[in-house]
Amino acid sequence: MSNSQKIMAYRRENGRVGVRNHVVILPLDDISNAACEAVANNIKGTLALPHAYGRLQFGADLDLHFRTMIGTGANPNVAACVVIGIEPGWTQKVVDGIAATGKPVTGFSIEQNGDIATIAKASRQAKDYVHWATALLREPCDLSELWIAAKCGESDTTTGLASCPTVGNMYDKLIPKGIYGCFGETSELTGAEHLCQARAATPEVGEKFTRTFMAYQNEVIEPHKTSDLSDSQPTKGNIEGGLTTIEEKALGNLEKIGKKVSYIDVLEPAEAPAKGPGLYFMDTSSAAAECCTLQAAAGYVVHIFPTGQGNIIGNPIMPVIKLTGNPRTVRTMSEHVDLDVSAIVRREWTIDDAGDALIDLIAATANGRFTAAEALGHREFVMTKLYRSA
Repeated sequence: MSNSQKIMAYRRENGRVGVRNHVVILPLDDISNAACEAVANNIKGTLALPHAYGRLQFGADLDLHFRTMIGTGANPNVAACVVIGIEPGWTQKVVDGIAATGKPVTGFSIEQNGDIATIAKASRQAKDYVHWATALLREPCDLSELWIAAKCGESDTTTGLASCPTVGNMYDKLIPKGIYGCFGETSELTGAEHLCQARAATPEVGEKFTRTFMAYQNEVIEPHKTSDLSDSQPTKGNIEGGLTTIEEKALGNLEKIGKKVSYIDVLEPAEAPAKGPGLYFMDTSSAAAECCTLQAAAGYVVHIFPTGQGNIIGNPIMPVIKLTGNPRTVRTMSEHVDLDVSAIVRREWTIDDAGDALIDLIAATANGRFTAAEALGHREFVMTKLYRSA
């Protein structure tokens, strides 16, 4: 590809490039879900994002909640946002965070108003936003301006041989052109953590990764495991697909970052990258919906999801491109597969061929093509929680 390969996308107020144009109805807290869903039911062309948390959280857990809420509304795939919360203070904090991008956003609080009045006012605002957003036009933007995240799911032997290396080949080609990349899944790097540390751009970044990895081991895995990770990592689907240990899974997982690229920083969950174009590691769960939610909240606009056995994950605001190298998955779950790279396993395609095909598909998705997950209505939005609420 050339340095100036063009896509047709939305240029947002802060200069970022979005590939979708959502009007989001965002509940600050769990008890505001019903009002948000009512607004989305009233006003077609809007998208409510119900979730389970937002009350009596504190400390780092509350910080993560706000970071995820604000980042979701601020994502360049969101044209405008209505925020609804039970009380005005926390609601306004999210509104102010989103407004910092220049994006249209309005907040409503239910206390001293009630659901019916709040839904009516928010519906009128949402309708105005829909009229405004649907008049926006895509414009030529460089493919190199995209922020592209990745994780894998339901991995098997073909994942490490075909689909994850395809993602790595894409990153090897696009990171030097100027995109932002992201990978995560902290626990799933167990057994390959030393190899991951070695792929850091500097010793300091490598040490930051190892501190992050060890914190997960020491604070989450060791205190709460039963005997080992085998009830969770590898999953039953991984084992069905021929993976016997987390170490085997980790080695395949790490193929997603390619052969040439080094990651330049380690991010907290939902933290926006701040060191310029390049590849970033984000501390995330290996659960698909949680990881995608955090990456979208950090500002990523396209997601690449290699799968072996057939994970069906989607995301409400970030299109998820699914690829697999497993011929059985292509045969039995074809409606979930955007890119079939099983030709690599048959030696009919090189990984380089597959990487080029993936880049073409990213461009088509950025131009508006629905992914399989979008067409099937997969909108998994799952908040990450660090510890019990007060």
